[in-house]
Amino acid sequence: MSTARKFAGQTAIYGISTVVSRVLNFFLTPLYVRVYPAKAYGIFTTMYSWASLLNALLSFGMETTFFRYLHKYENDREKVYQNTFFSIALLTFSFFLFAFWFVDDIAFWMQRNQAAYQPDYAQYVKFFIYILVIDALTVIPFAKLRAEGRSLRYAGLKSLNVFLFIIFNLFFIFGIPYILENNLTGAEFFSTWYRPSWVGYVFISNLLASGITFLLLSPELAKLRWQIDTALLRDMYSYSWPVLVANISFIINENIDKILIGRLLPVSISQQEVGIYGATCKLAIFLSIFIQAFRLGAEPFFFSHSKKEQARQTYAKIMHYFVIAVCLICMGLVANLEILKYFIRGNAEQQQLYWSGLQVVPILLFAYISLGIYMNLSIWYKLSDQTRYGLYISSVGALLTIGLNIWLVPQYSYLASAWITLLAYATMMLLSYWLGQKNYPIPYPVKRIAVYLLLTALMVFSSFYLFKSDLLVGNILFALFVIGTLMAEQKGIRQLLKQQ
Repeated sequence: MSTARKFAGQTAIYGISTVVSRVLNFFLTPLYVRVYPAKAYGIFTTMYSWASLLNALLSFGMETTFFRYLHKYENDREKVYQNTFFSIALLTFSFFLFAFWFVDDIAFWMQRNQAAYQPDYAQYVKFFIYILVIDALTVIPFAKLRAEGRSLRYAGLKSLNVFLFIIFNLFFIFGIPYILENNLTGAEFFSTWYRPSWVGYVFISNLLASGITFLLLSPELAKLRWQIDTALLRDMYSYSWPVLVANISFIINENIDKILIGRLLPVSISQQEVGIYGATCKLAIFLSIFIQAFRLGAEPFFFSHSKKEQARQTYAKIMHYFVIAVCLICMGLVANLEILKYFIRGNAEQQQLYWSGLQVVPILLFAYISLGIYMNLSIWYKLSDQTRYGLYISSVGALLTIGLNIWLVPQYSYLASAWITLLAYATMMLLSYWLGQKNYPIPYPVKRIAVYLLLTALMVFSSFYLFKSDLLVGNILFALFVIGTLMAEQKGIRQLLKQQ
């Protein structure tokens, strides 16, 4: 089997689990926007934005380090596993002690120092401390499954986690009210503590799902032994800390806008604006899913094939077809936005409020395309052990994101955030390409990629802005794009199918 087809197969396995997990999670969005007003959904969005930042901090870039050092110490993989896991465990334990000591202060600060604004915030913070600790401790066991090629177990556990999350959500939002309404078994017990439409039940559902997933990883956790190699750990940290900063910068680019909207706009509208933006961002989820599935398959694949003679040509070919795929997904989503918007319609009172954010969807889709290309390009500094460049590039993106959001959000709200996200990712993409070609040149088909990106931009602009998201026109343009792509790529597709 050719390396490109092998990569596609691995990505497909991770992609199926990712698609199932994210799509099922996506179907919770209509539920949330119907049950919770935009202001309450803003709390949900803000808490998960902070959780994303802290997840990156607690994992300390050790997932990428784990894959890199497995191939540097092929005869001592267990030692690599022990060191990466316990480095995260020690950091997580320190975080747990610190965070619990200052729970009330953290909650007070997150409420913008208004104690009466949302008294449940301290409870929300406690839930997320537990979630963050549990999720951090599963990072390396899950990475071990990927490294060992146990994709089915990985996919099964990830999918189960989402299934449990959904089941618990449905139980708290619909199950318990049904029991209370019909005075079924347990009604007396639930009536003593149940609170209708309380957003905290979403966080409890997440905590329960994460806890069960952690227990199911016990076979991997049972193999751990306290065997710390301080010399190896120092070497790992020197590789990992630039990855950490790069990961945090990436999360800043992805989530800080939602946090800043909540803090820079007037208190009377801030959480509502965050809620509208957070819900609208969900419509770009299918492109995000593909990029995440690509990353899961790409990272171990790129490392394992780095010593092969035609490695750089393979990376270039993968980039080419990756760009085609993301352009097709982007065009398909924009063409059908009039259908997709019903996933965030909310109730009758909230519908137009949520739909007012649809203008950011095409912008965010191109931001995700830029991010996906950047992630593909970033392999050069990981393979050449120059992870400091990842720090430099992502820091530029983070500074752009923070600085421009602080400047423009008070005037233009979340519309500014969407454009800034695109600018930041596009800048990171161009910087990574320029530096990569100087330090680790890969023969990417730049002209063909540029043509696909330009055509996609023109068709998206026509579909969304000129034809006002007309379903028929949008899908005609999408069909023409698909046919044109197949005609242009027929020779390459035939070659891939013929390869063994």
